[in-house]
Amino acid sequence: MHQVLEKPKRQVPVCAPVLDGREREYLLDAFDSGWISSGGPYVDRFEQAWAAHCGVEHGVACCNGTAAIHLALKALNIGPGDEVLIPAFSLIVSASMVHLAGARPVLVDVRPDTWCIDPRRIREKITSRTRAILAVHMYGHPCDMTPIQTMARKHGLSVIEDAAEAHGARYQGKPVGSFSDAACFSFYGNKIITCGEGGMVVTDRADVAERLRLLRNQAFGSVRFVHEEVGFNYRLTNLQAAIGLAQVELIEQKTERKRRIAARYDELLKDVEGVRRPVETPGCRNVYWMYGIVLEDAFGRTKEEVMAALAERGVETRSFFIPMNQQPVFDGRDPHRLDLRGRYPVSEELGARGLYLPSGEGLTAEKQAYVVEQIKGLSV
Repeated sequence: MHQVLEKPKRQVPVCAPVLDGREREYLLDAFDSGWISSGGPYVDRFEQAWAAHCGVEHGVACCNGTAAIHLALKALNIGPGDEVLIPAFSLIVSASMVHLAGARPVLVDVRPDTWCIDPRRIREKITSRTRAILAVHMYGHPCDMTPIQTMARKHGLSVIEDAAEAHGARYQGKPVGSFSDAACFSFYGNKIITCGEGGMVVTDRADVAERLRLLRNQAFGSVRFVHEEVGFNYRLTNLQAAIGLAQVELIEQKTERKRRIAARYDELLKDVEGVRRPVETPGCRNVYWMYGIVLEDAFGRTKEEVMAALAERGVETRSFFIPMNQQPVFDGRDPHRLDLRGRYPVSEELGARGLYLPSGEGLTAEKQAYVVEQIKGLSV
């Protein structure tokens, strides 16, 4: 007979969407209107609302955050022969979308405190082929944008923000998404603002917005079915936009919930030896998309041991991203593969030791206390 394993009495998911605004009302309105595909008023309203939140002129919705990065690169005419500086510690889309655009990703290590691209390291990687800097606001903490913008101006580079995890974050009092030629957002189910799947590029540049709209819609020109260049089917539906608009209306409430969850974790974990907690540097507003911790030697257990033990107790976690230089697809084993190997010690340590805890907007104080109680019980 097979042994039946009992499920833990308590289940704490790493994240779950909270739909407590007008999502159902707007979605049913979009449904009843018959506008269920990529046309319809909710797409326009969603774009306008999100651009306004970011403090920029234009929003161009698309099917997901990955497509948003690809669109931004193509709209800025980045392609073969170009280099784009990206953080070594990031989700793989940072490298894969640069590669898909025909350019070469060049890795830059990250800061040990914010886990964002290190401006001091950017300088070392700029060459005559560098065309852009991709600044990823990691896990909700903004990049240090002032030196990034300064270097970009000095060398004639474009700046692209990847703000997929940083809805509502601020740098020097301004919202992320307002510091670049194009800023990319994801509205996947685990993001602070979600429509299940979805993305957007925001920009103050009318020329970039025009190209974004052209490219996301198969590059249909003024004459239907006559194409001057290759485009993509990257559109967002009116149904998804209806959900997204309702979420945007509650952005301040949602980010404050995230920050309260982080403050509670900070208090509960402050005396646990060997647990390095996330930071909020001066001038920044961290929205703690996911509350990440880094396990140091003093904790006495590895990340893998802790994640497995927490899973047995009903606590879901996620590993930090694996650095780009350690991805098998970028090991350069044959001429058709990118070779991104190298040493990026901060990124490597984060990938080896980092995990994030349950961080959903609906996480209760009681469940948080349970999570931390289990972590403390694992410390050696």
